[in-house]
Amino acid sequence: MAVSSETICAVATPSGRGGISVIRISGACSYQVAEKLTSLQLLPRHAHYGAFYSASGEVIDNGISLFFPGPDSFTGEDVVEIQAHGGPFVVDMLLQEILSQGVRLANPGEFSERAFLNDKIDLAQAEAIADLIESNSMEAARFAIRSLQGEFSTLINSLISSILELRKYIEAAMDFPEEEVDFLGEGDVENRLIAILRRLDEVLAKARHGTIMKNGLHVVIAGEPNAGKSSLLNVLAGQSRAIVTDIAGTTRDTLKEHISIDGMPLHIIDTAGLHNSNDIVEQEGIKRAWKEITEADLVLLVVDATKAFDPESNELIAAIKNVMEDSLNLILVFNKTDLNEHSSVHNEDLSGTYSCVHLSAKSGAGIESLKTTLKEFAGLNTSVEGGFISRRRHLDALEKSRGFLISGLEELTTSKAGELVAEDMREAHLALEAITGKYSSDDLLGEIFSSFCIGK
Repeated sequence: MAVSSETICAVATPSGRGGISVIRISGACSYQVAEKLTSLQLLPRHAHYGAFYSASGEVIDNGISLFFPGPDSFTGEDVVEIQAHGGPFVVDMLLQEILSQGVRLANPGEFSERAFLNDKIDLAQAEAIADLIESNSMEAARFAIRSLQGEFSTLINSLISSILELRKYIEAAMDFPEEEVDFLGEGDVENRLIAILRRLDEVLAKARHGTIMKNGLHVVIAGEPNAGKSSLLNVLAGQSRAIVTDIAGTTRDTLKEHISIDGMPLHIIDTAGLHNSNDIVEQEGIKRAWKEITEADLVLLVVDATKAFDPESNELIAAIKNVMEDSLNLILVFNKTDLNEHSSVHNEDLSGTYSCVHLSAKSGAGIESLKTTLKEFAGLNTSVEGGFISRRRHLDALEKSRGFLISGLEELTTSKAGELVAEDMREAHLALEAITGKYSSDDLLGEIFSSFCIGK
């Protein structure tokens, strides 16, 4: 994808009335446009206050102009930023005046795209800009800033460097077959490859956590009727969002609530009680409940602790496991412990298989334990430094790279075919470069930047 030679502009602040609006101009003609608009000779990186004029010499507004000559600018091109008063009509008049000088409106994300194409930032950093703007919690914003500062890219580039060094070593060994030393069998290559895999797994774990911070953890509350699902939703949300009665089957549809636990965003979904029903409305609610379960990151299966854990309960667990990608993403929540102090006897055999939490949604006892379990499941701890925002495509690339490294390790330990090991290393390397954008298709770049807001 080549950098366009056109000069572009856009309003970089939200639409509507405000104290200040910023118009950003980038491209070869930026300075000339600003010079005509202000009748000033702009010094690099200096704030100039003065009037903004129309082509006929009429004063449109007064404000500040800043000139950032390339390549020392955000986009790597000449950039001018116009700070005017935030009235929509004033901004529109200034924008029309700029456009009349052969400048065109920027496409969504085009400023960031030019910064990427001019090697000012890599693709992961460009995506972090959008993620920072869209962050829905303080912790997500902190993670996005770390990605923008290059912490994620540094880890990826370090992995790429290690893979390249090992690949060169393997290929060099193949170039000298007359040497009597068994380079592939002496153990050094295997140890280095295992070390790379271990580091990649650490990055992949952090990336999964970063995805949770960006998108939030989708948690479904499921269980039989009258187990206390809606009560649990209310206590986690901190308000009465769901109707709670002693009548079984009160909830007949899904109810969604967005909350945050120590900076971790959660999308909690309360569902209809899972059981056999002849009621048409209830059947539809149960159908929707199962759909939410199949799409959940985590299922909280609420069990009435005052009742024996019977075969039907085991059947429900088996049914949920059957539709979930990972049975470990299931937590058994034994509710109503305030009504039965001996409730734990019903699940003592399950503690080694599933995470189990005992609580009372009515009294609040055990809720903090559930919150801790949720944070442990997400692998998030606000006291741990080094987190970064990541996207689904980053996870896919890391998992793809990991697959090639594992394949290479298997080839190394079985057939010792150096050519196959080297090829797996090459593929693992290319998969990681897709994250930073050194190896990415134009279609991917277009898809990524088109999702940005205009002016960024």
